[in-house]
Amino acid sequence: STCVARTFGVVLDDGRKDGDASVVQAAREVLEAWKEPKYTRKRDAKRGGGGGSKSEKKVCLSTPLFYVNAPPHLGGAYTAMATDACARHARRCGLDVLMVTGTDEHGEKIARAAETAGQPPQQHCDQVVKQYRQLWEMLDVKYDRFVRTTEEKHEKMVQDAVQKVWDQGDVYKSTYRGKYCVGCEEYKDEKELEDDDLCPLHKTVCEDREEENYFFRLSKYEKDIQRLVDSTDFVQPEYRKNEVSQWVRQGVRDFSISRAAVEWGIPMKQDPSQTLYVWFDALLGYVSALLEPEDEPTLDNALQKGYFPYNVHIIGKDILRFHAVYWPGMLMSMGLPLPHKVFGHGFLTKDGLKMSKSLGNTLDPQRLVSLYGADAVRYYFLREFEFGRDGDFQHDRFINIVNAGLANDLGNLLNRSLNLLKKNCSSELPLSSADIVTEHPLRLEAETSVRRANEAFEHLRFNEVCSAAAALSGHGNQFIDEVAPWKLLKSEDPQDIAKAHICLVSILESLRIVAVILYPITPRLAQKVYVQLGMDDDVCDSLWDDATKWGALLQGHRLPKPAPVFARLEEQPLEEKVSSVVA
Repeated sequence: STCVARTFGVVLDDGRKDGDASVVQAAREVLEAWKEPKYTRKRDAKRGGGGGSKSEKKVCLSTPLFYVNAPPHLGGAYTAMATDACARHARRCGLDVLMVTGTDEHGEKIARAAETAGQPPQQHCDQVVKQYRQLWEMLDVKYDRFVRTTEEKHEKMVQDAVQKVWDQGDVYKSTYRGKYCVGCEEYKDEKELEDDDLCPLHKTVCEDREEENYFFRLSKYEKDIQRLVDSTDFVQPEYRKNEVSQWVRQGVRDFSISRAAVEWGIPMKQDPSQTLYVWFDALLGYVSALLEPEDEPTLDNALQKGYFPYNVHIIGKDILRFHAVYWPGMLMSMGLPLPHKVFGHGFLTKDGLKMSKSLGNTLDPQRLVSLYGADAVRYYFLREFEFGRDGDFQHDRFINIVNAGLANDLGNLLNRSLNLLKKNCSSELPLSSADIVTEHPLRLEAETSVRRANEAFEHLRFNEVCSAAAALSGHGNQFIDEVAPWKLLKSEDPQDIAKAHICLVSILESLRIVAVILYPITPRLAQKVYVQLGMDDDVCDSLWDDATKWGALLQGHRLPKPAPVFARLEEQPLEEKVSSVVA
């Protein structure tokens, strides 16, 4: 399968370098300057990712490291669901996938939040981290690494990385005066602010500050960052790329990598009176996440695992500048390879308004999942919105979208077909699905839906993946109504009986393929469909090209007793909170 080639920068059908094609070729002179051979992934020229055995090709992708000043919110859950879907699909394309998530736990904002709660900062962080882990489990987010920036290994590795930048001459001491947003953890240009010095994102007044800090010479890499952004697909979607390009064209300025007045952070080894700036600390969490527990925490050890550089960082657009401008500049200074892609998605609103406690319209993701289940939540958010654009949650539409797509089109069709098969064939398949002619309308529609889903996954267009699955199940519903097998099965004409059998088996095979397509989006539901079809393997066991081939259902195979795979949702109040802290 070539479904992941553009998403991850992995070439699956020839001997080219797996990371170079999508990022380096358009601006090779920019990127190659910072690629040290000892950190280059081991290359595997053989084909991978289609049917057949697993490939040795490695793919690394991440959510951001979420800031623990407050409990997890819906926007972070959205990022995690999308990243998990991406990782699940990559695994079944035969790739060795490492999905990284975690928490960013240092900085002034966290220290203030802990003080407000009457807790030491570490206790506050531990409590919120438990909430993130619990929510990811509830949402079926299957990460491989969960990194915390308060871990000792991270602290040592960050100091190692800062020393590299220091040795490059890219750190200097200076005094900065300006407007500072605690929420953003950065100084703001006057032209960025709204009236009365309000931060446009947090709507809080930026503070006048003057302090002596250490600065990173980001401006040294301005031209190279500009070429990287403009000449490659490093930033996606395209409209985010245009935003970043405009930022860089307005001038890249050096940024502070330390704070003198913030105690809650990693001490700067070169000057213990300072702690490291939260972003310089947090972004390096992507590297410390690669360390095994027994590893000495050094850059070399982290980077020699074969997963670096990252294939894609999936983040919210509010932290795009740090990932698309700061992060490559830092890596260039350290002489390290650059990520292949940064994908910035949009914000979520509720009923047309930005979610905020002051408006009383916040949406607790744990409450949502506890009421409706992980599959419903994952399906709605990845089905309803184009990934990258802003999206607006509407409760009634949530109920309608999920019921239409999962309870009606998929669940009801499967249950109807299985019950007809039970009543008339003792739940035994009367023929193999492979025997159904290639010109059969559902077989043709399955091929189209698989191709559409394949292309959609390639571009992280999860809504189009769901649409492809819905098109196939929708055709199945239309087909069963047109053929009316319940009538044909009452006939004494053998041809009518045969038509009914072909109808039912073709629908069941189509729904098996729907389950395969939807597996990264709704993993539990997909597995339930496979169980109802009496499949011996889990839905995720076969590689994409094999699993989406028509013909998996075999004549004579007896299916289990029909049972609903997805119950219709009934609207429940969202306001009540559930305890999300693990004791």
